[in-house]
Amino acid sequence: MARAALFDVDGTLADTNHLHVTTWWEAFRQAGENVAMHDIHRAIGLGSTDLIAHLLGDERDRGLDDEISAAHSTLYATYFDRLPALEGARDLLHAFHGRGWRVVLATSAGGGELGALRRAIDADDVIAGIASADDVSSGKPAPDAVRHALDIAGCGPDEALFIGDTVWDMRAASRAGVRSIALLSGGIPRGDLEEAGASAVYANPADLLDQLDAEVPAATA
Repeated sequence: MARAALFDVDGTLADTNHLHVTTWWEAFRQAGENVAMHDIHRAIGLGSTDLIAHLLGDERDRGLDDEISAAHSTLYATYFDRLPALEGARDLLHAFHGRGWRVVLATSAGGGELGALRRAIDADDVIAGIASADDVSSGKPAPDAVRHALDIAGCGPDEALFIGDTVWDMRAASRAGVRSIALLSGGIPRGDLEEAGASAVYANPADLLDQLDAEVPAATA
């Protein structure tokens, strides 16, 4: 049976969540909005429009949404040449591939940001496809990106595993009917991830890699 390993990227394969927190905080500040970094951190993983709505609410001046999003994109882009992959991320993708799993990224990133993340991870040779923000109308926790990743992999929900680091990842996977594993590398507490649907929790990609033989069976193409 062919199987698919669907991966979130920020906080799961790349150590970028806190860069997003800092650049979102500055983008909000430039727009005259005081948003706590703790609250921003808990919203990372949402698409830009949903993140702004989640943090500022429905009564916000929606005319500022594009300005805030553009400011974040500009600020975050200054890190594109040095985004850090998490320890074990590349080897983890190769390990899934070596076990016969189709590796697909399912991420809220798109455009130049996605390109920078792919360069940081350096595993394009084993990535079968990418479901990005450019491909779906609704980001996580909607299941659209996960379902699109399944289409790319040519697998059903019961033949796939989703690996992510936020409650939004876990909820998206659950709504798509896909089992999920959570990593603590994005900074979200274990209890929150389990409550959101994670079937197992590991510290980071290297920790999951160390225990992969027990967690993940080999698959046939």
